[in-house]
Parts: sequence; structure tokens; C-alpha cells
Amino acid sequence: MAHYLFRAHYSQAGIQGVLKDGAASRLKAVAELAASVGGRVETAYWSFGDDDFILIAELPGNAAAAAVATRVSASGAAGITTTVLLTAAEVDEARGMGVTYRPPGA
Repeated sequence: MAHYLFRAHYSQAGIQGVLKDGAASRLKAVAELAASVGGRVETAYWSFGDDDFILIAELPGNAAAAAVATRVSASGAAGITTTVLLTAAEVDEARGMGVTYRPPGA
């Protein structure tokens, strides 16, 4: 399965929900969201700065990641940024692929 980094910044309603329900309750809801698309939460943290919540999840693929991100964004509770994470083996596989590319101006 693929790994994804989700970074969320809460809306006012979203952070009010965390304050009302508690962080553990919200983490349970996020774990259930990941499970509903066949995945699991690997780790999650609340943070200071541009992102309020950071999550690494293992999901079946890009469609599952898109389903998670769009459902959260559509709720209005948070804006989501999704990053696909690669293993060393995946990077080495990509490194070994023959590609055709001409840089600009070459």
C-alpha cells in the first residue's frame, strides 16, 4: 500500500470541533475515515504554525487518498494538503527507469 502525508489547517468550525470533542475523539474519527477506504493511520500529530494537524496514512492508492482529502475539505472543517510518500525502493525503481527528456533550451 502507498503512504501519504496529509497536512491540515483547521477552519474556525474545525478547531471548535476539536475543542468540543477532544483530540482523542477526532483522531478516532480520522482513523475510521482511513479504515473506511481500506487504509490505516500510521501516525498523527497536532502542530503549531501553518499546519494544525499532520497525519501519515497507509492507503490503497491515489483514489483512496483523494477520497479522504476531498471529504475532509468538503466538510469545511479543514483545508488539506496531500503529499505522496515514496520508499527508498520506489525511488531506486524510478532511478532505474529509462526516460526520454529534453531540458528547456537544450
